[in-house]
Amino acid sequence: MAQDSWPSPAHNDRAITDTEYEKIAARFSGDGVYGAPADAAVVTAGVGLSVDIRPNVYASLRGHAWTSGTATVNLPVTPNTSGQRRVDRVVLRLDRSAWTVRAVIKDGTPGGSAPALTQNTGDTGLYEVALAAVNVPAGATSVTVDRNELYVGVRIRPCTSATRNPNPAAGEMCFETDTKRVRVWTGSSWTGLFDDSGQVVVNATATGWRVISDSVLQRRNGAVHLRIGAFQRSGGTLAGSAESRLPITIPAAYQHPNRDQYAIAYTTGLVVSRAIIYSAASDRPGQVWLMNHPAIGTNDYVLPGSGMSWVVD
Repeated sequence: MAQDSWPSPAHNDRAITDTEYEKIAARFSGDGVYGAPADAAVVTAGVGLSVDIRPNVYASLRGHAWTSGTATVNLPVTPNTSGQRRVDRVVLRLDRSAWTVRAVIKDGTPGGSAPALTQNTGDTGLYEVALAAVNVPAGATSVTVDRNELYVGVRIRPCTSATRNPNPAAGEMCFETDTKRVRVWTGSSWTGLFDDSGQVVVNATATGWRVISDSVLQRRNGAVHLRIGAFQRSGGTLAGSAESRLPITIPAAYQHPNRDQYAIAYTTGLVVSRAIIYSAASDRPGQVWLMNHPAIGTNDYVLPGSGMSWVVD
């Protein structure tokens, strides 16, 4: 098939089919109701075995607009004679056999949970989003409704950290697929909203020390949270006036850009010591050095405090 585009005079004299319309319109608006959870429920229990859909509701489904109209819409609920509780679902349904969107009730299975949504994205079939769940007890003469509207949200542009929009508008958001970060353009810079590195073990090798418990960090939402592990002196006695590098290294992505961090530690005998975590701007980027301490003998321990954090984005 050759390249094509529509609407265009070169494509069927600017006429397009329903399928062609959906191909472009499905991305114009997210699926769901226009509004927010603070709005009144779209679906409520009606009289007897029925539910009501309030008037003046608007929604979009695969680019197709829907409205409930200016009057309450009443939908009948199938009687439940099974002897078991049934959960139905009220859905907005695009039916491509007629190219209409309607609110309908999708019957559940007695004794089971609400029925699954059908979401065919091809050229035929049904596409549904949820509005509410309807609880139908066995032999019921009335129902209760649990609201479950899907609302149209704002869009976040997918990109990589190297392909963000070069001309963003203030408030524009993007999701970097390579870093898994969500960022927002403030008008002058991209600022991180969400990221999560998971737990990263940052043990290293340092002369004269052995690792007793792991040093672990996690970067989340632009801040690094570090738990420094425990260390034992494996070399000779370390004089109180000597600096010593500890067996931990902060990777470049987690280093503070220009400020060193200071950690309190306890050595054998419950003597307080101090360690420095060097920033990316130092001549020891990411290294951790024990600076202020008593004399530390072979097999003595250094037990740093935990729970340090600093901003990196």
